[in-house]
Amino acid sequence: MTVAAVFSVPTAAAAAVVPVPEPATLVSTDPADQTPHARNGEARAFAEIGNTVYVGGSFTQIRQTASSAWISRSYLFAYDRTTGTISTAFLPVLDGAVNSLIAGPGGTLIVGGAFKNVNGVSRKNLVALEPSTGMIIDSWAGRSDGGTVRDLVLHGNWLYVAGAFNWLNGTAHSGLGRLDATTGEIDATFDINTSVGRHGTSMYAWTIDVSPDGGTLVVGGNFLYVNDLPRNQIALVDLTGTPSVIDWSSERFVAPCANPATFVHYVQDVRFGGDGTWFVVGTNGGSGWPSAYCDALVRFETAHRGPSQVATWVNFTGNDTITSVEVADNIIYLGGHFRWLNNPNASDRAGNGAIDRLGIAAVTPATGMPVNWNPRRSGGSDLPSGASSWGSAVPVLWRGNAGLYFGHNSDGMGNEYHGRLGVFPISGGRTIIPKNPPTGSSGHLHLNVGPGEVAKVPFDGATVDAANATPISQPNYTDAGATWLVDDRIYWSHVVSGTPTGSRIDVSLFNGNTIGGSWEASGYNDWYNPALLTGAFYLDGRLYYTRSGANNLYYRYFEIDGSYLGATEFVLPSTGVTWSAVRGMAWVDGKIVYGATNGSLRSVPFDPTLAPTATVDGTASTLIAEATPELTWSTASMFFSVP
Repeated sequence: MTVAAVFSVPTAAAAAVVPVPEPATLVSTDPADQTPHARNGEARAFAEIGNTVYVGGSFTQIRQTASSAWISRSYLFAYDRTTGTISTAFLPVLDGAVNSLIAGPGGTLIVGGAFKNVNGVSRKNLVALEPSTGMIIDSWAGRSDGGTVRDLVLHGNWLYVAGAFNWLNGTAHSGLGRLDATTGEIDATFDINTSVGRHGTSMYAWTIDVSPDGGTLVVGGNFLYVNDLPRNQIALVDLTGTPSVIDWSSERFVAPCANPATFVHYVQDVRFGGDGTWFVVGTNGGSGWPSAYCDALVRFETAHRGPSQVATWVNFTGNDTITSVEVADNIIYLGGHFRWLNNPNASDRAGNGAIDRLGIAAVTPATGMPVNWNPRRSGGSDLPSGASSWGSAVPVLWRGNAGLYFGHNSDGMGNEYHGRLGVFPISGGRTIIPKNPPTGSSGHLHLNVGPGEVAKVPFDGATVDAANATPISQPNYTDAGATWLVDDRIYWSHVVSGTPTGSRIDVSLFNGNTIGGSWEASGYNDWYNPALLTGAFYLDGRLYYTRSGANNLYYRYFEIDGSYLGATEFVLPSTGVTWSAVRGMAWVDGKIVYGATNGSLRSVPFDPTLAPTATVDGTASTLIAEATPELTWSTASMFFSVP
């Protein structure tokens, strides 16, 4: 599988979730030029306070530009967001790596990591600093005794802490805890503990996030239990009252991906999206499909309950790691050392459908399909001597005020030198507006009646007005097969000699009457043979279709922004329709209007959210028209438009 999806089916009676694409805003693909550089290790965390950016990680040296001398500055530094100038006033001294940073209440900088001392004073793994100087705020009580802090999340005045600790503030807490962010004092009502590491290894919580409403926490890491309830690598916690473990679990993180000695846990990062009704998980692990979500990005629905949860969609890289995810402005960003997305059909190589994405990518929350945003983790010719173009990890992607910050363990991004860190600015980005077929119930059915000839037939949603059909010459629409209209553009299967499959998907602008000059909707679709389609329509990020010799209604994801076709084919449950006889389809006001080999035209209600029960019930099919000498509805090239 891949950036294609599986339905989330928590219980047999539950309806499928079919997310609807929403407007989204992408950051620029060109990283800002003024950010400083680090080396020896990696950047793992960012925070912004006013116009200052704070950077934490395992690095040991920094410098202002590619030609500047290296400065010894380990684990934490700050720079001016506008100019990129490194601060000479913020000078904390830590003896271990920084894993997480939070801009805390009252103008504090809260730091979590793997250190024992700060500024020569014992401050175990957790400390609050004065953000202008880096001096310790002595009154802040938080500390992690005997174990590192991996992740911090602030919601309201609650600071959620995750890591490899067994004690917080001298109180027993295993892997998780909650502090008063202002004082650092422990919250005794938060009694949620992870336990038992996988494969006999030490337990730890690796990544957490809290929903925007503050009601749910998701945690991933190396554990088998949460409050003694079986929860393998991932769990949800209800925060609305006294915190408690939610009746939610998934078996897809139970089976080992590859060698357990190499991949102890493979839930690498978690993030809630949008209004908190869903969350995404990025993983590593190598091979393991179909029993496990290894080397994949997956979406779950927050409200689902029960065991054996499966994802709404899954995007496989083809056995390459995802180490970080971020959700902002209706876009999911992911980083790691993957080379492709939409790649379920091969391992360590590009299989059918694979979309080139070198180490960083953006996908749509509705389907998980990549959008046309591809800066690549590469330094091009700009790398100075000793710099590394490619590394194993992007530990952090974080959306701040300036844009999307990235921290990695190499030095190339967007074909430029960006040593261990940088930012994709908001300026220079763009907005994606979702496209769909016409929403009206009255308009015209367009039927291919000969080479480059189309009959434009009035249609009111129930009857066709054959007497007023208008013949229109469409010379750009020659050799057309299955056709689907999306907003102001039209797509169709085009038989073309010399292509890898003998056909391709073409696209053209359409103004209601004229099909313009076409071009190949290339994306990464040359592996697919659309000439097999006998009918097709597009709706909410999915291409629904029938194909030659098969008696099913299928769908694949199809991302308009880039014209990328999903690499996995899904069968929709239906009853009472002979799909093998279908010739031409259109979506019209909640119904599938379809022709047939006998020349008739029919319609039937369609609701994809009814899965796993029938999304189409043929007993509700209605005859619209029989074949006539003038109009025979037996061609794959039919589509619907509104005036």
